[in-house]
Amino acid sequence: MKKCLLTTLGAGLLAGSLGVQAAGLPAVETMTADNTKVYVSQRPDKKNRLFESKAVEKKIKEVTGMLKNARLRWMFENCFPNTIDTTVRYYTLEDGDDDTLVYTGDIHAMWLRDSGAQVWPYVRLANEDKALKKMIRGTILRQFRCIMLEPYANAFLDPHDPNPDHQWMTDKTDMRPELHERKWEIDSLCYPLRLAYEYWKVTGDDSIFEEEWMAAITNVLRTFKEQQKKDGHGPYKFQRVTDRQLDTMSNNGMGNPVKPVGLIASAFRPSDDATTFQFLVPSNFFAVTSLRKAAEILTEVNHEAELAKECTDLAAEVEAALKQYAVNDHPKYGKIYAFEVDGFGNQLLMDDANVPSLLALPYLGDVDVNDPIYQNTRRFVWSEDNPYFFRGRAGEGIGGPHIGYDMIWPMSIMMKAFTSQNDAEIKWCMETLMKTDAGTGFMHESFHKDDPANFTRAWFAWQNTLFGELVIKLIDEGKLDLLNSITVE
Repeated sequence: MKKCLLTTLGAGLLAGSLGVQAAGLPAVETMTADNTKVYVSQRPDKKNRLFESKAVEKKIKEVTGMLKNARLRWMFENCFPNTIDTTVRYYTLEDGDDDTLVYTGDIHAMWLRDSGAQVWPYVRLANEDKALKKMIRGTILRQFRCIMLEPYANAFLDPHDPNPDHQWMTDKTDMRPELHERKWEIDSLCYPLRLAYEYWKVTGDDSIFEEEWMAAITNVLRTFKEQQKKDGHGPYKFQRVTDRQLDTMSNNGMGNPVKPVGLIASAFRPSDDATTFQFLVPSNFFAVTSLRKAAEILTEVNHEAELAKECTDLAAEVEAALKQYAVNDHPKYGKIYAFEVDGFGNQLLMDDANVPSLLALPYLGDVDVNDPIYQNTRRFVWSEDNPYFFRGRAGEGIGGPHIGYDMIWPMSIMMKAFTSQNDAEIKWCMETLMKTDAGTGFMHESFHKDDPANFTRAWFAWQNTLFGELVIKLIDEGKLDLLNSITVE
């Protein structure tokens, strides 16, 4: 592992950099003499921002200049830069290479999933800003280093932090000081592949695909194959002393049995909750597309034809198994995708808001949005036939067991908008997101279906940056008039 020089951009305690947001206070609104409402920026003061990007600031100015709705302008300006404002730790290693830790927000640890999603909207701007490009490059290399260290872990501590919080060292699994948490989740290995591939395609920079990449993708392949469980349970087990059942695994840390059918087992979901049936369908779809991206990199950059074929062969095997085992013939909706299966014929019909989810399959590029099975599934998950769909006075959407009954995740509403082909539906999503921020100008982890002021996680950078990504996508797709027709104040 490379050693770090004592140089960082934007050093300082995260909690001290957030100002109003960290305190969980409502947004500051003032009225002008002509009775016009003015929204006060909720971004940290410039001196307290952890990272600055000229390209991001330029994009904020461009987008806010297009939007007529003052509240939407304000929310975009708060949310889009939230990752770089408050969670990015950029370091320079002794050999001059880039190393970036991206915290999830209010937890001082780096999730492979969250960090990959948090910097994703900035990749499109990388060619306009050398510093931003280096920050994203450092994120990718850090993710590779994490996978080299422990491919079964979902979250890692900052190796440059002199006092890291080893919160879960008592978990009954192969923990070590560098790990924050060792919950095995398929998507933890997919998000880094998605990010690296997109960065390469946008920038043309293939310097990230050297020794660390080769070691990481070798670990990805080995881990995926181990979790197909063709040669027995495999090396992974997990137990935690907890009164929260979803934070540990049954059967002495092995989880419920699966029948080896070609699918990849995932002990935990993207929510960090334990799976019921370990073949988590959305994550297996994500593995298929991620492995094919890896194969393209291995072929075109590394000229590793044999390893590339391992990736494409595994992707084809998982894809065939999904077609055979992941489809449910529902009496009301027709053929839909199950959320989890076990290979024995058991299927769990639900969806969870965390991405990858069934709703988000087209967002990640895992299925075509016009796939009839997906469209049937989409109708199912956004209905009260999905046990984790909630509807109330404040809005409606999908939640999950992680927070529990009646708590809607804004991420599900964003995914509904990302995957929608209906302008009225998209407008409803945007209006609902704007109405349920509890006056903070930020997205939250979840809010109560009847009371947006009852929310979890005031500081959750993934959802904030995702909101900014959604606004930009809608503008890029010619829906500026739709956004400017919104009258929510």
